[in-house]
Amino acid sequence: MGVGGCRTGRLPLSFMQYKKRYGQHFLRDTNQAARIGATIEGWGTHYHTLIEVGPGAGMLTQHLANRVPTGGKLCLVEIDRDLVPGLVAKYGPSGVEVVEADFLKWPLHDQGQEVGVCGNFPYNVSSQIVFKVLENRCMVPEMVGMFQKEVAQRMAASHGGKEYGILSVLVQAYYRVETIFHLAPGAFVPPPKVHSTVIRLVRYRSEVPGLEATWLFKVVKTAFQQRRKTLRNALSTLLQGKDPSAWPTDLLGKRAEALSLDELIGLAIWLKG
Repeated sequence: MGVGGCRTGRLPLSFMQYKKRYGQHFLRDTNQAARIGATIEGWGTHYHTLIEVGPGAGMLTQHLANRVPTGGKLCLVEIDRDLVPGLVAKYGPSGVEVVEADFLKWPLHDQGQEVGVCGNFPYNVSSQIVFKVLENRCMVPEMVGMFQKEVAQRMAASHGGKEYGILSVLVQAYYRVETIFHLAPGAFVPPPKVHSTVIRLVRYRSEVPGLEATWLFKVVKTAFQQRRKTLRNALSTLLQGKDPSAWPTDLLGKRAEALSLDELIGLAIWLKG
């Protein structure tokens, strides 16, 4: 999501020409942008490079550029080519790197070191951004971002509720989820049709002991794709060849949303054999 504005909280007209295809909604309050920036804790201690996704006109960037740690780096990845020259002119002289690219296609691993990821993320690709971070979790110890409230709720959801699903399990398998604050549609130009939430993810492990990530992803996605079915039916293809007498029937008789993270991980390990 492009982030734009100035210190007065009003957006210059040149920055209000948003592009629907990029899901741009410009944050208009510099105080809220400062709150997002203040949520980032690991920069300069646990990692030295911070990547802002979709800086737009730089509402959040202005707070980040003022606190680059010694030996640290701020990298802005912006997909909208019309916004890049303004970012280069404003922040390039201070040593901030500006990259014109689609973050989803940008080779994050080329950074060669651990990085933090932050941004006012476009709602139409926010889940994809999270999955990219999950795929590169060994490189990303911290992520702070603005999400559609419903997406944030899914990431933080506990088992047993309707929000609990694939995103909940896969994020929580590697990251602790902290809900920071909420924003109403009026905080943006143009105002979105949904409320927004700032979430912080802090990595607590890069791998689940005894379980490959690709297999966990497969089991979780298979289990929740038919969430109305019991796991015995939803996971039928993965149960082929397993001795029914050895099945954990107490788990397989439930729906996926009823199982905790640890239970789903245990089930995935058992299925792998």
